[in-house]
Amino acid sequence: MTAGRTAVVPGSIGVFGGTFDPIHIAHLAVAEEAAEVLGLESVIFVPAGEPPHKPGRPISLGADRLAMVKLAIADNDRFSVSRLELDRAGPSYTVDTLRSMHASAAAAGNVANLTLVVSAEAFLGLMTWRDPREILELARIVVAPRDGYPDAGPEFLATHLPELAERAMFLDSPRLRLSASELRGRAATGRSLRYLVPDAVAAYIDDHALYRNSRRNSRS
Repeated sequence: MTAGRTAVVPGSIGVFGGTFDPIHIAHLAVAEEAAEVLGLESVIFVPAGEPPHKPGRPISLGADRLAMVKLAIADNDRFSVSRLELDRAGPSYTVDTLRSMHASAAAAGNVANLTLVVSAEAFLGLMTWRDPREILELARIVVAPRDGYPDAGPEFLATHLPELAERAMFLDSPRLRLSASELRGRAATGRSLRYLVPDAVAAYIDDHALYRNSRRNSRS
């Protein structure tokens, strides 16, 4: 998809899920690119409660991850955060989140216009997600490239779900090679996170000694 600014489409919502442990500049750049190129009126960040694809991996408290997202997006009126998955018991399946968003819109007399924002890495694993067909019926998917990982293209859905192949779009940029696991490793050894996460997030990590203590693997 050729990059370019698109007029805002009223009611269009981007849904950007993830662990966000921690949220970093690549997450924000991808959300901004998707919003600008697709004309999304808003992008909702949805921190996962229990990531189903990361069983057994310790994660930071939901309250800490939620707080970091709020700090990261505070200066962007287009961005917001939902604690939908943090408040829902059990694994955080994307299809359940999209169903809830459609139900909420219907209860308000509206029709949800959702676009799921994912990385190329996540998109290529879509067939391992719960109910991938329904996910594509509930939301379009916009796929962002991730430097260091294979690019994704329309041939993936053409092979696996050909009747829904038109439901995916592919961004050309940004190509930022940055991972939360690398940032956690830096923080664990006291290394600077400046310019890798927003300043307010770096301060929060430092103030709360995240990734250097046992505040992990709990819901809140």
